[in-house]
Amino acid sequence: MNEFTSTELPLAGLRVIDLADGKAEMCGRVLADLGAEVILVEPLAGMASRQRAPLHEGESLYFTSHNANKKSIALDLRSDSGKADFLKLVDSADILVETTRPGELADLGLDAATLRQRRPDLVVLSISDFGQTGPYRDYQASNAVHLAMGAVLARSGIAGNRPLLPPGELALETTAIQAAWVALLGHWQKLHTGAGNTMDFSILEATAQIIDPGLGVTGSAAAGRSANELAPYGRPPVGFLYPIFPCADGHVRICVLNPRQWQGMCGWLGDDHPFTDPKYANIGERFKAIKDINGLIAKLFADKSGKELVAEGQKRGVPIAAVATAQQVLDDPHFNARGAFTDLTVAGDKGKVPSGYVEIDGQRIGLRSAAPALGQDNDLLSELAAKKPPQATAPVDRRPLAGLRVLDLGVIVAGAETGRILADQGAEVIKVENTAFPDGLRQTSAAGTAISQSFCQGSRNKKSFGLNLRSPEGIAIFHTLAKDADIVLSNFKPGTMESLGIGYDELSAINPRIITVESSALGNTGPLAKSMGYGPLVRASSGLTGLWRYPELDNSYSDGITIVPDHFAARVAGVAIMAALIRRERTGRGGRIAVSQAETLLNVLATPLLRESLQPGTMVARGNVLEFSSPGGVFPCAGDDMWCVIEVDNDAAWQGLCDAMGRSDLAEDPRYANGEGRIAARDILEAAVAEWTATLDPVVVMETLQAAGVKAGKMHRLSDFDDNPHLHARRFFRRFEQPGFPTELQTENGPVGFSDLPEPEIRPAPFQGQHTRELAASLLGFDPQKIEQLVADGVLEVMKDNEFIQQ
Repeated sequence: MNEFTSTELPLAGLRVIDLADGKAEMCGRVLADLGAEVILVEPLAGMASRQRAPLHEGESLYFTSHNANKKSIALDLRSDSGKADFLKLVDSADILVETTRPGELADLGLDAATLRQRRPDLVVLSISDFGQTGPYRDYQASNAVHLAMGAVLARSGIAGNRPLLPPGELALETTAIQAAWVALLGHWQKLHTGAGNTMDFSILEATAQIIDPGLGVTGSAAAGRSANELAPYGRPPVGFLYPIFPCADGHVRICVLNPRQWQGMCGWLGDDHPFTDPKYANIGERFKAIKDINGLIAKLFADKSGKELVAEGQKRGVPIAAVATAQQVLDDPHFNARGAFTDLTVAGDKGKVPSGYVEIDGQRIGLRSAAPALGQDNDLLSELAAKKPPQATAPVDRRPLAGLRVLDLGVIVAGAETGRILADQGAEVIKVENTAFPDGLRQTSAAGTAISQSFCQGSRNKKSFGLNLRSPEGIAIFHTLAKDADIVLSNFKPGTMESLGIGYDELSAINPRIITVESSALGNTGPLAKSMGYGPLVRASSGLTGLWRYPELDNSYSDGITIVPDHFAARVAGVAIMAALIRRERTGRGGRIAVSQAETLLNVLATPLLRESLQPGTMVARGNVLEFSSPGGVFPCAGDDMWCVIEVDNDAAWQGLCDAMGRSDLAEDPRYANGEGRIAARDILEAAVAEWTATLDPVVVMETLQAAGVKAGKMHRLSDFDDNPHLHARRFFRRFEQPGFPTELQTENGPVGFSDLPEPEIRPAPFQGQHTRELAASLLGFDPQKIEQLVADGVLEVMKDNEFIQQ
């Protein structure tokens, strides 16, 4: 449980009106965790999500986990008195978050334009499935539909099988964090310009940016290729990079990539196996014999426990993790030693829930109070005072983070993305790097290019400063840079920054206003803190891998090509950075932010983990079964590997589906008149839907059902995005020229479709050391002679001559 008082929390003094119901409620929850006063404005009968499954003794576990730390005011917004009270609340607030359908607030006379006319400095964040504009504006969606239309579903599963819905509610939970990032950007901008913001946020667009983005950074195993280049038409084959092996009490996963890791694995196999030749240190050589090698590993692991294998792997330097079950996650000694879970009482029973996304200054920022009772804070209405607009002088068209300097030591995906989202918003992001320890994203296997597309996507808008941090002179230079820096980013193994002499304690002594961000696989404390961090091991440890499989197929783990949670963890860090910056405006001091990538996934799975703690055995792989909706799932359509996701979650949608299919017999059957009956008849109803969809193009299915009020979406592939009329109408795409790359590159736009924020200025990614001389002169005051001497001494590194020329 976090030990900060409410006045010490980063967002203390910030008031947020929360009209989110059923989706994006974690946006307000995270702002509340960080200290904002978040007030749910509910109908007199309560929010619909108070009844949302799963339930425990009649209480919604979703509502409980997503609305902790909030307050509740119940109002009838259709009455004059209720509307008047709401407007008084608006007068006292900084941010309003709403998830009503486009046009719904306008019908009440409470649309963003009206509220902004009353309060020009109000930040209004409107979160909807597809945005307030565009061809899909009035479509309805669910988590499953977003995964289909956001091109995530098409790449999930195993070759030769149907596409597989990823577990949990990855789309809705991750996009809620991006919404929180956007809300705080708007508030930060207001603090400097005095102007509010109207922000049109699309869950579909955020899904396409966060989970496995087609235009974003890919992992180091991609060798610089884009997600689009890597994406198969169907599902990917079972991979060998991150194999999973049965053991005596479950499964374990290993990531043996570099020669040192293979040396550890080779020794573990013994002295007399056929692959002791030094040539097998090369991953390409190993791949030629990978089936035989994996066969030996499988035999070695079969009779040993997961705990025993993890301990031995740690000792030998072999990256390894147990594929944890839900109960193993809840009981995990590392997570519990870190305080990753906290107790929460639901209907008189004690459960466990993830305790928050981040740590700031060594304290967990998370759950402090249970979700509110309906209307428990209505007395606040008598205490409201109008918020005074901020005294600000900056021009309204400035980029929000202009004037901030970031020293970016981040590598690979999570590191690259954290710096990139700051650079997009105007921060001066300086990538500090050295050829002796190169960023894996710089490798490229593409013929005719001197820089990888993946690196370009993750480091656009940055500058590169070549510096040897293994030398005393290099550390001294870094200290000098830190004196005038605002933020330092890293995602090394915990303890690395301290060992170099550039940890938070050293840097804050130089610059008390500095904010450091440490992102690691399992957090910077706890018994496994210094484990080697790879995304596949993070997913295994957090329970996601165990859920991401076909329930009826043994060993069908299907998360081999995803890079979850890297892009998402960067957004978590972004939210914490904005909160720390806002606190710094108030207190003058910086802070230390720590993000555990595994724990970002625990928080994504907050509701099923809470349920598992109260109802053991419920958090299991469900494949394409939508537990609380029927009919629903992934349905075949006409054509080669064409599919559509459909979800019927209310009686009106059921009637709409039956009308669209021409099945009045089903519509009139009393056995299917309610959700409980339809869930009981799942197999019958879903077979009927599949028979209908199988003869139709998926676009026809989607358009027909959306017109009938049914949540439905075609399974899009990345290759479909260029022709997507909605994404083009929403200005989702941008293009930029990248020296060293033969063609113009397509990239994503900003984190919110339309707002009063300026769009990112898209500048090329740097070559290694490209800006060293420039920055050494402008920031350090070094003269040319000193710079060249430091280059000759190996302290500074500069770009090689003509590096941008195609090879």
